[in-house]
Amino acid sequence: MNAGHWPESALRVWSITTGEVGSRHQAAGLAAELCPDAEAKTVAVNRLWALAPPSIFSLSLAGITGLEGRLAPPWPDVLISCGRRAGLAALAIRRRNRAAMICVHIQRPPAPGAFDLVVAMPHDRAQGAEVLSIDTAMHGVRPEALAQAAAGGDPRFVGLPRPWRGVLVGGSTRRNRFTGADAERLIAQLDAWQTQSRGSLLITPSRRSSSEAIAVLRARYARSPCAFLWDGAAPNPYLPILALADELVVTSDSISMISEALATRAPVWIFGLTSGRRHGRFIDHLLDRALVARLGAAPPAHRLAGIDATLTAAEAVRGLLARRLGHLAP
Repeated sequence: MNAGHWPESALRVWSITTGEVGSRHQAAGLAAELCPDAEAKTVAVNRLWALAPPSIFSLSLAGITGLEGRLAPPWPDVLISCGRRAGLAALAIRRRNRAAMICVHIQRPPAPGAFDLVVAMPHDRAQGAEVLSIDTAMHGVRPEALAQAAAGGDPRFVGLPRPWRGVLVGGSTRRNRFTGADAERLIAQLDAWQTQSRGSLLITPSRRSSSEAIAVLRARYARSPCAFLWDGAAPNPYLPILALADELVVTSDSISMISEALATRAPVWIFGLTSGRRHGRFIDHLLDRALVARLGAAPPAHRLAGIDATLTAAEAVRGLLARRLGHLAP
């Protein structure tokens, strides 16, 4: 094996999370970019252990349960964790693995300086020489998949007048609800756009969308000749909407969906919902950089290419692998 080149077929990569969808998407997206055969592990960390100092986790895997995938040798060459509790599990695995292993953590790490690379967005407020700052969350929406979806099209959109405005609808979070009143407010803004543009809406709810919000959207758009509203029947139109829409609207509750929308070249508008400070800081950063605009405001700055933080982070990991191989080379 040549120093500076580690074939994907020879690379063992794990991603570890505690199962939250946003965390899984980020960790698995980066892992898959490094190795198509990467393994996704879901762990549970005992609550009392999670309150203990991170140094304890460098000694034992006690208090950590593998819910999906065994936490046992052969250990990976690259270990990617996302979220504080998953980061604690990564520290325990690093202690058990006596071979060289690169540890990558996404978001603010549980122990500064304990990881080879920390990939964080500005709202994570992570600091240190090992921190790689990115504008958006990582995900598995690859440029090749978007190109394939664009080429294949979607027969359900045929005949709808252009321009097409894709609408990615999220849902309630632990702190805030996405109510029927919020859906009515979204409809008012979408209808104002249609009156001006005479285009069509491609609307897809998500798994978190409430039955109340979906019912409000269905009452308005289910029979509209200038709207497609996904009814849940296969296939999922999410990727075709990303690939084909001339512009995109995303509800502010989902960092993942906003990031995936920015992976396209379409202008992105944010529909504001009441959100926590972390989501607010994320959106404020994107607004400050003119990467998105609030729905109803002037268009955001034109982007010549999609923003893909996953590729940026993968290149940083490959750089660490190359340097590691350089040290190991005879």
